[in-house]
Formats: sequence, structure tokens, C-alpha cells
Amino acid sequence: MYELIRGPLLWIGFIGFFGGLLYRFVTMARLAKRERVVLPTFSARFGLRSLAHWLVPFGGANMRRRPAYTLLSWAFHIGVLVTPLFVMGHAVLWQEAWGFRWWSLPAGLADAMSLVVVGVCLFFIVRRLIRPEVRNVSYPSDFVLALVVMAPFLTGFIAHRQWLPYEPMIIIHGLSGVLGLLVLPWTRLVHMMWFVFTRAFMGSEFGAVRHSRDW
Repeated sequence: MYELIRGPLLWIGFIGFFGGLLYRFVTMARLAKRERVVLPTFSARFGLRSLAHWLVPFGGANMRRRPAYTLLSWAFHIGVLVTPLFVMGHAVLWQEAWGFRWWSLPAGLADAMSLVVVGVCLFFIVRRLIRPEVRNVSYPSDFVLALVVMAPFLTGFIAHRQWLPYEPMIIIHGLSGVLGLLVLPWTRLVHMMWFVFTRAFMGSEFGAVRHSRDW
């Protein structure tokens, strides 16, 4: 089962992930071309200016109003993006499959970043339950997606620590990772890839049309 996951199923996950992103990108480009206000108002200058401010911690006024949430959000997104790429176990798999290797995170740091992702996922779930302004715009799928994001990190951490039988845990870890790849392009999780375009458009609208800041 493990060989099936790290072989055909992983390829299915990558193909679904990149194929889904490509489809969504083409669809978005067509919609932007059809709308009369998107491309005419787009400005590389103001779009990049907006991105620069929002990519810097506390670069936006809303971030400065909620410093604790900002720190949690930044730690979460860094963990989600960096840990899967540079955890030692994944680097070894890349080397075995393709014959090249890259730098990997120290095991303790990778464990800590995984726990941060798990902890912040739980925080997001509780926040959606107790904060009215968030609960009112939440759907059952949002809670499911939080669990989908959390599952690979939690199972990977448990497998590394061998708190439970390693083989079934690493199988669950692989399946949850493939599931995450497949669902990301088709759910709200795609904002992790799409924020560049949405932020560039908002920056263009505020800067070129309204002549104001959006941060």
C-alpha cells in the first residue's frame, strides 16, 4: 500500500493539483478578459505595491490591529508551505525517485512547524465556532478543509515520533497528503495560490482608480 501511495497515487495527486490550477488559471483569465473593468484597470505598479505591503508582516493596517492573529496566520502559512518541501523524509523520497537532493529542515524544527500548523488549524476551527462575524460566513466545508490541511502534518508528526504503529500511520499520512493536493485547486484553499492575483487586482483598483491605499 505504501508503494502504491508513493508511486501512482502521488502522481495522481500532482497531476490533479497542477492540472486543476492550470484549469482554474485559464478560467480566471477568460473571465477577466470578459469583464470590462478587470484588465483595463490593472496596473503593474499599484499591484506590485499592494503585494509588497501585504507580503510584509504588519504591512497592512488590519494586520497591525490584530497582532496576535497576524503572527499565528503568518506562522501557519509558512509552516504549510515550507515544511512539506523541506522536511527530511520528503527530501529523501525526492532523492530516491529523481536522484537529486536539496537542503532539509532539522528534524526538531520540522516537528515544531508541524505542531504550529496543527495548533493553528485547531485555533481556526474554534474561532469559526465562537466568533459571530466568522461563524456567519462559515460553511461545514470550511471545518472539513481545516481537518484536511491538518491531517498530513499531524500524521507525519506522529509517524516520525512513532507514537502509533508506523506503517499504518505513514499510509494515512500519504493518503491525506494526496487528498490535500487534489482538493486544493477546487476549494477555498486555492487562495494560497490565488492571493497574488486578487491582491494585484485590488491594489490596481485602489491605486489607479480610487487613488488610495488598500493596506
